[in-house]
Amino acid sequence: MKITKDLYQGSLALLTDYYQLTMAYGYWKSGAAEKEGVFNLFFRKNPFQGGYSIAAGLEYVVDYLNNFKFEEADLAYLRSIKDSLGKQQFEEGFLAYLAQMKFSCDIDAIPEGSLVFPQQPILRVKGSLIQCQLLETPLLNIINFQTLIATKASRIALAAKGDKVLEFGLRRAQGIDGALAASRAAYIGGVNSTSNVMAGKLFGIPVSGTHAHSWIMSFDTELEAFEAYAAAMPDNCLFLVDTYDTIEGIKNAIKVGEQLRAKGKEMIGIRIDSGDLAYFSNIARTMLDQAGFTNAKIVASNDLDEHIITSLKLQEANIDVWGVGTKLVTAYDQPALGAVYKLAAVKKADGSWEPRVKVSQQTIKVNNPGIQQVRRFEKDGKYIADMIYQETDPLAEEVMLIDPMDPLRRKQVTMSEVQFKDLLKPIFRQGKQVYELPDIQTIKSQTSAEIAKLDKTIKRLVNPHIYPVGLEKSLYELRTELVLKMKKSNGIK
Repeated sequence: MKITKDLYQGSLALLTDYYQLTMAYGYWKSGAAEKEGVFNLFFRKNPFQGGYSIAAGLEYVVDYLNNFKFEEADLAYLRSIKDSLGKQQFEEGFLAYLAQMKFSCDIDAIPEGSLVFPQQPILRVKGSLIQCQLLETPLLNIINFQTLIATKASRIALAAKGDKVLEFGLRRAQGIDGALAASRAAYIGGVNSTSNVMAGKLFGIPVSGTHAHSWIMSFDTELEAFEAYAAAMPDNCLFLVDTYDTIEGIKNAIKVGEQLRAKGKEMIGIRIDSGDLAYFSNIARTMLDQAGFTNAKIVASNDLDEHIITSLKLQEANIDVWGVGTKLVTAYDQPALGAVYKLAAVKKADGSWEPRVKVSQQTIKVNNPGIQQVRRFEKDGKYIADMIYQETDPLAEEVMLIDPMDPLRRKQVTMSEVQFKDLLKPIFRQGKQVYELPDIQTIKSQTSAEIAKLDKTIKRLVNPHIYPVGLEKSLYELRTELVLKMKKSNGIK
């Protein structure tokens, strides 16, 4: 799916923060434009106070990078920007440089649908400083939002315990872009279908939906409305029963269901969108069963999220399908993932890589240096730990993982006693795509397989167990050494 061409039909090179362009200009002016660096995109905390996250957004990233270029209209706009003295901000030579610039970075990423955790590079960018810098904002924009929504959807799907979950948040989403990206990410995370027809077309997601309260209100009686809908769509009859009175609505749905059955058709079920969902779903189940509609489904909606679904499950509500909208597509209770993009290494004149670190008084904001890879360890069918290590350094048979946020949290792993895999995969080499994007069904299946390998204590919605993620010991020691060195050289005590 060509997102850039299908949706925007033009360049997205200016989808960036202004300071990325001023830094790019600075690199060019200082002669450092072609100096190489490595940047890592990662987040510092799991969203929703949860125990894990689901990577999403890579297909958007690939499409964006395959279409990355500055077109004449972009350059004309940049030419119009003035500095504080009213002069042209960017020299013509710089604009000419941008005009001929072709994306040429190496990109490695953790595939969509994979479990990801704090401090791990979800995406690694290696290339000229100017290109790496220009890519920061769009990459964060894409990965931040879709990873957040995929994670929220996964939590909702876990709460539903195998029941179908429908996403219908289009009307409440954060604009057109937010709606489309949310529908895609929610499907990756675990929902079964979307009401968003454009998302269905663009991404191949199953679409679903029946009718709204306005359909009922447009007729003189609710019964007439149900009958008209059944006549129009006899194989898609799922009636919304709470427009006027839920109990009477269920009765009317049963009447029309009997009419359909007489014609050889079968009512799919009913939807309840207000009131006490546990109470009304139990009454509805009894009424439907007594009328012989034991296979009719009960769909519930009304500002649901993982916590409300969990509560309704504990109340033994008779709900078969969950319709989740606003609180899913807006990532209710955490509006942003907070992923960051940090320089981790620069290439020296002799061709070797020099690790770099950002120092902060907050330990959580000290980045990990070097060219990193993430290794995931598995034993007896379960993931047991992740290790962040320098790809350029050899690994011993026995490795020590040290939590960068709490060095007392350590885990020793013997390589020969476990299975393992390295998570960052080559996506681009010298600007050429080398990774074959899987279809969305494959990505969705990947999410399910990953979740199944995670211990149930880590999947808890409240106060989850912390999954072990640590720096390989030599990387931890390098990080500590660099922090002390940078503090000393900058006069920090």
